[in-house]
Amino acid sequence: MLVFLSVLPAHAASPITLENARPGQSDWVLTDPADHEVEGYASATSINRGEPLRFYIHSTDPTVTIAIYRMGWYGGSGARLMRGGITIPGVRQPMPTADPVTGLIECDWQVSYTLSTTTDDDQEWRSGIYLAKLTGSSSGKQSYIIFVVREDDRPAELLFQSSVTTFQAYNNWGGKSTYPSNSQDERWARKVSFNRPYGRSQHPRGGSGTGAGEFLTAMSIHPTRTLSTAGWEYNMVRWLERQGYDVTYSTDIDTHSRVDFWKGRRAWLSVGHDEYWSQEMRHHVEAARGQGLGLGFFSANTCYWQIRLEPSPVTGEPNRTMVSYKEVALQEDPLALDGDPSNDHLITVQWREPPVNHPEHQLLGVMYETVPVDGDILVTQPSHPLFEGVDLPPDRRLPGLLGYEIDRAFPDGPAGLTILAHSPYPRDRQVVYGDMTLYQAPSGASVFAAGTMQWSWGLDDYNAPSLRSPRSNEAARQITANVLKLLGASAIPARP
Repeated sequence: MLVFLSVLPAHAASPITLENARPGQSDWVLTDPADHEVEGYASATSINRGEPLRFYIHSTDPTVTIAIYRMGWYGGSGARLMRGGITIPGVRQPMPTADPVTGLIECDWQVSYTLSTTTDDDQEWRSGIYLAKLTGSSSGKQSYIIFVVREDDRPAELLFQSSVTTFQAYNNWGGKSTYPSNSQDERWARKVSFNRPYGRSQHPRGGSGTGAGEFLTAMSIHPTRTLSTAGWEYNMVRWLERQGYDVTYSTDIDTHSRVDFWKGRRAWLSVGHDEYWSQEMRHHVEAARGQGLGLGFFSANTCYWQIRLEPSPVTGEPNRTMVSYKEVALQEDPLALDGDPSNDHLITVQWREPPVNHPEHQLLGVMYETVPVDGDILVTQPSHPLFEGVDLPPDRRLPGLLGYEIDRAFPDGPAGLTILAHSPYPRDRQVVYGDMTLYQAPSGASVFAAGTMQWSWGLDDYNAPSLRSPRSNEAARQITANVLKLLGASAIPARP
């Protein structure tokens, strides 16, 4: 039985509503994306509010300006300037070379700037996804450094996870990613480092997201597939904040490193492309579900590859190196060769494959099915309470929201799994399906899976029409609101 929880009184504005009532700026958008003229990375993927963050920046310009933006709605401008007027000397940092065995590329750069996030009377560093916009003084070239500010001590209804391990898997800065299609000589890396910038998207029109991983635009390209240039996470950030949901933010490095990553939250959201999971991530999310945390997987291809996280060999800082042997894991992963079967569950194969044998649908309700897809979601259970108040069209289709990777239900999934949408798509002279599912764990926690990466395009049209066609859909927005209400969250818009 589904129970829709009521949370805050209707007159109360959430901290996110108040934050988005502040003036926004549209000049956060890159107008002349860099091609290595100016680029950088942060010392951590996330920090708790009040902690410092170091930036490491390379530039061929005499000076570089830095402007820090918090990403959200802000009346449609999309960001608020948190700190500007920062000018630093341009420094040519040493370029690393790839490790001949693992392909690891890690920078050993000097600190360029240290950001303080201590709250004062003028600025409140509310939890969010932030972009530091770098601009070269003479070249005018621009790029981003992306990071998250957490609020570990503030209870909130929602926790939005940014999937930076997937960003890093596709990042080919320096010539190596975990994919042969965008690695030099197609010799892909078995280890990748967070101590390096995010490279420019391979898509010719994807430069507007340079340095931001896959937050704004997709980085990947495939020689035989037509994949979208547009990203997925930012669209849902914009919509959540526009609606006034009480949301805080983290990254999957936090999900990995902190068993209590979710404390004080009602629900946790995985959005877009959340492909690379460590054993710790899986255990921590499953444990949270066991304690009643609602899970919303507005994503696909989720929890597909197992990874391990190791310290940086340069700095010694934890969780700065991602290990992912993938297709050659049984032949090359040291844990597959050490003769110790007690470590076999950590070998970096697909979660559903031996020797791990822990299929992802046991958590999500669905598993990865195929790519590429660009089609419609077909609602097959329109009478389900989750569609209450939803004005579905007569054909019950949500156009353009199925893709570009999709998941489906498999046998032996969670008990009580309900397939809400069973969406056909013709591919290779066959018909494949993507599934939207819902189940209730023994703890009472609800677990929703959209089964598609493109769900957030139904919420917000950022990147349309320049990088993709418009897909925003009022039915998708209402379904999302119903899912979040089921998980324990309500929109609290500002009063007129």
